[in-house]
Amino acid sequence: MSRERVLTDVQWERVAPLMPSSDGVKSRPFRDHRQVVEGVIYRFRTGLAWRDLPPAFGPWQTVWKRHHRFATDGTWDKIHARLLAEADAADDIDWMVSVDSTITRAHQHATNTTRVEQPAGDSRAARSARAASRVAPTGGLNRVTRTCGTSPPITRSDAPAGVCRPRSTSLSTAVAVRW
Repeated sequence: MSRERVLTDVQWERVAPLMPSSDGVKSRPFRDHRQVVEGVIYRFRTGLAWRDLPPAFGPWQTVWKRHHRFATDGTWDKIHARLLAEADAADDIDWMVSVDSTITRAHQHATNTTRVEQPAGDSRAARSARAASRVAPTGGLNRVTRTCGTSPPITRSDAPAGVCRPRSTSLSTAVAVRW
């Protein structure tokens, strides 16, 4: 058995009658179904990208398009249902169900829900800059401690308590430093 041959002749004989025919279609006839189906199986078995499919299965675009066509027209579902029915009739399937109550936590960005957008300029840096601009200078140390992005430097005397922490306590190193 070669590396690219993934279905035996017996397996293919069970699947071949369920493949759609290109008879009566005005376009070009289908490429060999077996080659394409084996390409799809090989791709999912190895986990490689469509573009990395070996040339023995034909052009990767053809394999992808046929897989997509079979997924949308229900060919894969028919094959699955037929093989499942045959295996069940031969008593090859054990229908015992195992239920697991394990809880899996997902990252907060793993959901598919949308969230309400925040109004523009409502970031922490924007709030800090607005708060710093509302406070009148009260005197004291005028060392530059932080700059927020492209905003002007915030000095200790301009910033409210807790907004900025000093980067330096000596006058020689008190310069505008981006965080």
